[in-house]
Amino acid sequence: MSAPRDPWSDPATPTEPGPGYTGPPPTLPPPTPYGAPPYGVPPYGYGPPPYGPSGPYGWSGPWGTAPFPGGPVPPRAGRRPGQVVGAAVLSFVQAVLVLIASLYVWFFASLAQMAIEESPTAAPTQAYEFAREGGVLSIVQVVSVVLLVAAGILALSRRTRVAWLALLAAHGVQLVLTAYWWAQLTDLLGPAAATEDVGGVIAVFSLFFAAAPLVALGLVLFGGGRHWFTAPQG
Repeated sequence: MSAPRDPWSDPATPTEPGPGYTGPPPTLPPPTPYGAPPYGVPPYGYGPPPYGPSGPYGWSGPWGTAPFPGGPVPPRAGRRPGQVVGAAVLSFVQAVLVLIASLYVWFFASLAQMAIEESPTAAPTQAYEFAREGGVLSIVQVVSVVLLVAAGILALSRRTRVAWLALLAAHGVQLVLTAYWWAQLTDLLGPAAATEDVGGVIAVFSLFFAAAPLVALGLVLFGGGRHWFTAPQG
């Protein structure tokens, strides 16, 4: 009597069919700690609490106020407005320009003085006037440079009325100096200043030195720049 064949040892031997495929084994759904099945509530949804009612700049929540996309950003307490920073930067820029101009004035005043000493009778009247006033104006302008730098530093480090008044004084002095130079150049050049070309150059020169002070004064005399220094601090 022969031994029974193992159906797995002979590929030609048919095997007994097993049970059909009934799908994956049943499993329990994962826990949903954020709400009821089937999907729960996402932890960072846009619905009601935990975020609460909307604030002035977005949805208020336990960690503060979240801004809407593209909406205004809430101002930070104690943050210096851009008008104050801009006025301080313009103070430093004007200080550099005036310092360079003061060196030129001192240089040409020295040349005029040398020309007068070499030939007192041949030197024109304008040389006498420029030599006399050039040295004094150079010192005055250097003092105004120090005032500009001090006002800019105060504006960036202090929130007091003194800092605000220092800014106003520093740039106000620049406008006075610009007007004085415009008058002096017009007087020194005499009839030539009445021509369109020379008069236009003097006007552009004066406007160049008056632009930064005018903008700086506008920034701190109105709006947020003025409010920063004059509003009572709680």
